[in-house]
Amino acid sequence: QAYVSYSNIAALAHLAAKPGWEVTSTLDGVSVKIWTHEEGNVLSFKVEMQVKIPSDLAFSLLSDFTFRQQWDKHFLTCEVLQAVNEDEKIYHVTSPPVTGHKPRDFVILVSQRQPCKPREPYIVAVKSVTLTSKPPSPEYCRSEILCAGFQIYSVSCSSCTVCYFNQVTSGVMPYLAANLTGSSKSIEDTALECIKFLE
Repeated sequence: QAYVSYSNIAALAHLAAKPGWEVTSTLDGVSVKIWTHEEGNVLSFKVEMQVKIPSDLAFSLLSDFTFRQQWDKHFLTCEVLQAVNEDEKIYHVTSPPVTGHKPRDFVILVSQRQPCKPREPYIVAVKSVTLTSKPPSPEYCRSEILCAGFQIYSVSCSSCTVCYFNQVTSGVMPYLAANLTGSSKSIEDTALECIKFLE
């Protein structure tokens, strides 16, 4: 268990530190920037948001995934399956169906960490896990999150930068394909909803 939570945090830090991120769009002047990173058949994206609340408050709001439906329309339901300890929880999430597909579901481990040193970010890391008590169900298409999460950097006592990362697999692709070709703006819309929710 300790290894799984460590690898969850480490995978997010590794993804964030990769060279070669490219800015693909900037919204509202500077409040939202979207970056992508391609490596083989894995596409990652990063959404950087400037938010006018303290970083510790953003951390407490973003690390509790039961709030997620309030701003992310990709989360239909979200329930805590297991509180592993105060920094790790396992959630079951369902997503609305994309045309022609069954609704998807995910079993995810969410690991949160406060910064050890000044200038280090708050971290909320997410990855799929297998839980014998929650096997795949025929009504959903069980999907996997390789690596996702938030890094929250303090800018001042009343503002912070929130970076959301997601390493995209084919399971998440239907939600993003339209977006990355520019025909849909769901990433931007979700980022703006996130900022509105936080502020």
